[in-house]
Amino acid sequence: MQGQPIAILGSTGSIGTQTLEVCEYLQRPVVALAAGAQVDLLEKQVRQFKPRLVSIAREQDAAILKERLRDVSPAVDVMYGREGNLAVATMSDAKMVVAAMVGAAGLEPVMAAIKAGKAIALANKETLVTGGALVVPLLQEYDGTLYPVDSEHSAIWQCLAGTAPDSLQRILLTASGGPFRGYSRQQLRKVKLEDALKHPTWQMGGKITIDSATLMNKGLEVIEASWLFGCPADQIEVVIHPQSIIHSMIELRDGSVLAQMGFPDMKLPIQLALTWPARVPPGGQPRFDPFSPKANQLTFEPPDYDTFPLLALAYDAARQGGTLPAVMNAANEAAVERFLARQIEFADIENDVKRCMDMHLKKGYLSSFSYDDLMETDRWARSYVKEL
Repeated sequence: MQGQPIAILGSTGSIGTQTLEVCEYLQRPVVALAAGAQVDLLEKQVRQFKPRLVSIAREQDAAILKERLRDVSPAVDVMYGREGNLAVATMSDAKMVVAAMVGAAGLEPVMAAIKAGKAIALANKETLVTGGALVVPLLQEYDGTLYPVDSEHSAIWQCLAGTAPDSLQRILLTASGGPFRGYSRQQLRKVKLEDALKHPTWQMGGKITIDSATLMNKGLEVIEASWLFGCPADQIEVVIHPQSIIHSMIELRDGSVLAQMGFPDMKLPIQLALTWPARVPPGGQPRFDPFSPKANQLTFEPPDYDTFPLLALAYDAARQGGTLPAVMNAANEAAVERFLARQIEFADIENDVKRCMDMHLKKGYLSSFSYDDLMETDRWARSYVKEL
């Protein structure tokens, strides 16, 4: 089934590659791709999907890619860096942009895509965490459309479909609990990088896997959900659900609770964002079986805020608002990067983030901000953490 042409920001990441699989199944044209540093994989994607425009992070990689793609017909325009990302986000042929870049770097291309009249399939939670105060008014100004791709936010969106605008009482945001569910503070001080990268449920990139291990990922999702659904953070409750069968729930004012369920598979929310409001048969994913050993016992427990304080810090940032969520996000990105490089210990991530947030509240916090203010704040936070 042919559909609206797609541009993908972050095509070589976990969400990006799965999006391309969904596009292949749906026979959806892919007209532009932007990626980070994986030249070989990006070349393979270009040869398979024949986009007209492609971008990669570094100029030297763009030169290599351009040389390799000389034999591709029709010719592919190869760009790089910030300008390349913006070109992919605003490419005239694309009707929808899948925003799957990692981190705050995804904010500017998403804003550009909204201004260019593109529908947004959002898999980059940091876009709303850092710049929700800029993105939401922009969506209203340009009459934009945003479809959530994260499995939890897609579940909430599906549960809310057809309900009255004022019927939401609270959101129950589920979390697997990560690889260290049940650990003590003392045990967390001993974990290694290899342990943190073993997520019990989902196969994801390194950064988001570490965020899941610290529960920061769920904190980011709380802030994202607050912006997406106009719901105060204090009406969003995190529920540890190790089986990851219920992707999230909503409670309505009459006490009814609605849940969206299924086996863990990111292709379903990706496909739904690309085909909404149509419901298309899945492309090979297993159908849900309530009698499966994976699904016949569902459990729920509260998160351990004392052992995983980054989740509590995210709630603090959401309540404070302004530039604090952006600082929290940037500090976390910088700390996780250092952990992945084996420069700090697992427990140092939370310490670095908290110290950075505390310093920002003392010096530099803004309750309202421009995009340039946000980027300067982001740079300051990353620099602060790297110097700790």
